[in-house]
Amino acid sequence: PFPDWLVRAGRRALADTGHDAGEVERYTPDTALVNFYDEHARMGMHQDKDEVSRAPVVSLSIGDSCTFRLGNTDDRNRPYTDVTLESGDLVVFGGPSRLAFHGVTAVHPGTAPPGCGLDAGRINLTLRETGMAG
Repeated sequence: PFPDWLVRAGRRALADTGHDAGEVERYTPDTALVNFYDEHARMGMHQDKDEVSRAPVVSLSIGDSCTFRLGNTDDRNRPYTDVTLESGDLVVFGGPSRLAFHGVTAVHPGTAPPGCGLDAGRINLTLRETGMAG
């Protein structure tokens, strides 16, 4: 079974980013995707659209910082915004941004804070409600 503490963490992220109480209560992630990025890793612009559910996606960064590119919902082209995500930063894709194209253009070696559990690299933990649990 999916860990209750991760469900609670996802709900807390939604609440902290202004989602309404009903949406927070209904949010039940059933999958956690874990990606490890070394100093050379990148992830091209893509949409998170494989899930049946259109519930928000919650993404947590651990380790080295990265340049995260958040784009538009139409295509991989401009407009987009580059944001530095540091260890502990959380991103929530909900509402109109749920299908925004996004990717990682660079990992910044040597930026992981002491005590985060990683000497090098970056872990991204993404909570998703696939709509397929049952």
